[in-house]
Amino acid sequence: MKWHFDDFIYGSIDGAVTTFAIVAGIMGASLPSGIILILGFANLFADGFSMAAANYQASKARNEFVAMKRKQEEWEIDNLEEQEREEIRDIYKEKGFKDKLLEDVVRIITSRRKVWVDTMMKEELGLIENEKNPIHSSVSTFVGFNIVGLIPLIPFMIFMIIGIEQNSEAFVYSIVFVLAAFFLVGMIKGKIVKKSMLHSGINTLIIGGIAAIVAYLVGYGLNFLIS
Repeated sequence: MKWHFDDFIYGSIDGAVTTFAIVAGIMGASLPSGIILILGFANLFADGFSMAAANYQASKARNEFVAMKRKQEEWEIDNLEEQEREEIRDIYKEKGFKDKLLEDVVRIITSRRKVWVDTMMKEELGLIENEKNPIHSSVSTFVGFNIVGLIPLIPFMIFMIIGIEQNSEAFVYSIVFVLAAFFLVGMIKGKIVKKSMLHSGINTLIIGGIAAIVAYLVGYGLNFLIS
């Protein structure tokens, strides 16, 4: 099993946002903690599986699309050799190559079929092939979604286990936990994509906070209307 940290981070952020949105919405509607846990865990497994399945299908579809395009380029090189060679020449002419250097580049690239195909895939079609396994990608998403998505529920679980019915206090802890999770996940994402960890952490924190505020206001508003 090979972990894909980009998919793990993607699942983590979505898991934290959606689960905390459920918690905030239920708190806004003044419902009991049992409902929070039921809907929270239902979201973890159902939405987590849905995201993983969607990621699997998307990764698989992309791999199949890239493979199809590669076969198409291979056919064109085999059957339209001069036309494809001229396309290589045009590509590198636009990059500033000219005269003998241009012809040397064209000759070297077209002398090796795999290099030729790889160049056409990247330069003409803008497709970069990778060996990402759709199953590994979907599992990484599912695990990230469930591990980080569980964090907003932990205070309610602890309070229920020890027999304390203080939803408002548990909610405060849940806010602190999930804000820390948002910030930490954002920092990790920033490190992976080689951007400012602080900026990425704050950005993720803001996105998660907005989602939570909206959910809380919707729950509170519905409770007010129903009451």
